[in-house]
Amino acid sequence: MRREWSPEDVVACWTPVGSDWDLVANKSGPTRLGFVLMLMLMLMLMLMLKYFELEGRFPQFLEEFPPAAVDYVADVVKVPGGDLANYDLSSRSAKGHRTQIREAPGFRPSTRADEERLTGLLADEVCPVELVEDRLREALLVQCRSDRIEPPGRIERIVAAGRARADRVFCARTVARLGDVCARRLLELVAVGNDDGTELLAALKRDPGAVGLDSLLTEITKLTAVRHLGLPEGLFADCSEKLVAAWRARAIKMYPSDFRDAGEDGGGRTDDAAGRAVRVPPG
Repeated sequence: MRREWSPEDVVACWTPVGSDWDLVANKSGPTRLGFVLMLMLMLMLMLMLKYFELEGRFPQFLEEFPPAAVDYVADVVKVPGGDLANYDLSSRSAKGHRTQIREAPGFRPSTRADEERLTGLLADEVCPVELVEDRLREALLVQCRSDRIEPPGRIERIVAAGRARADRVFCARTVARLGDVCARRLLELVAVGNDDGTELLAALKRDPGAVGLDSLLTEITKLTAVRHLGLPEGLFADCSEKLVAAWRARAIKMYPSDFRDAGEDGGGRTDDAAGRAVRVPPG
């Protein structure tokens, strides 16, 4: 969560309202202050998600509470702000408070099944069209809010797993569309000792340069060589431009040996339906 808050934002986002006071009834001292602060976090999850940097989850440490919010809420509930230091987030009372806070708006803790479902949702629906990690995290948090579940504590791991799964699916589908002949020609292009293939790859990466007869002839030669590979029409027709651009950027940085070794050192590997090994370039 951001540490700097304007007075207006503190009042707008951290003021207990309505039924909030029902949940703090019969609580006093440091317990009351800590409970109200966690309640504000859950309300922010529902109403002000964009202000969160920590996924709207419950805090693991008291230091995660913005000092301005602590001072303000302490004044509202008439508890000295310093008393928060006596609130034990790992205590049985705190666990009970978290349960009450979830139940008030109808939330529940996430499960491993939720994590797997969220990973699949990212891989199938979000990662193919969105590549920025912060936006993937935001999409995950929005889905959690829609599902009324507390965001998992392993959000970064879920995002990484979703991206890896989406990459494997993309590779498997692309290899299947290439067909055996085209796939074989591409493999031959990066084979050990294929100097012509190495030269072609290097040429494809180079900028055409200034327009002229020589550059035109060079581009025609490159186009002819690429057409000889037999790439199918519409290979990436249903893929987002951002996704194709990202894979193109990866390929530009790779050497023939990188293509041969891709997937063996952290890039991942899967097998498509035809039994061919699908190598996933490391991200």
